[in-house]
Amino acid sequence: MRNGSMRSLFAAALCAAVSLPAAAQTCSSTVTEDEAQRAEDARYAAQTTNDFAAMEKLIGDDLVYIHSSSVLDDKAAYIESMRSGTVKYRVMRRSEVKVRTYGCLALISGNADFDVTVKGQEMSVPLRFHSIWAKRPGGLQFISWQATRVPAKQ
Repeated sequence: MRNGSMRSLFAAALCAAVSLPAAAQTCSSTVTEDEAQRAEDARYAAQTTNDFAAMEKLIGDDLVYIHSSSVLDDKAAYIESMRSGTVKYRVMRRSEVKVRTYGCLALISGNADFDVTVKGQEMSVPLRFHSIWAKRPGGLQFISWQATRVPAKQ
């Protein structure tokens, strides 16, 4: 299969997957790279300032969040971890970011370095990540995250 055909097939499958679950909202219109970057920036800002109202709006009800520790959270659990103080994102930096758009979906991948406090323990976590955003009638929503820790250099 040629690259363009494969990309179209992938986009169609992602759009179908986003709109199938009962909790999911339907995608609407096309998302741009700039919109996706601004939404990711807004999420990072909300998380580092504990702006729970912004998080509630930015995060889709169908969120699947796979932490670098392999812990899996849905929207409620993810926000509650911050609301309870169990997790505090102090600084969230990303680099080598690539944004790909597929109609109403944006996939953001790259490297990140998060300064985070988990259960009172401060740590710096270097990551490689994928973040997925869906453009919905109410605006862009964060619907998926998967991160892998980058091993310490020997």
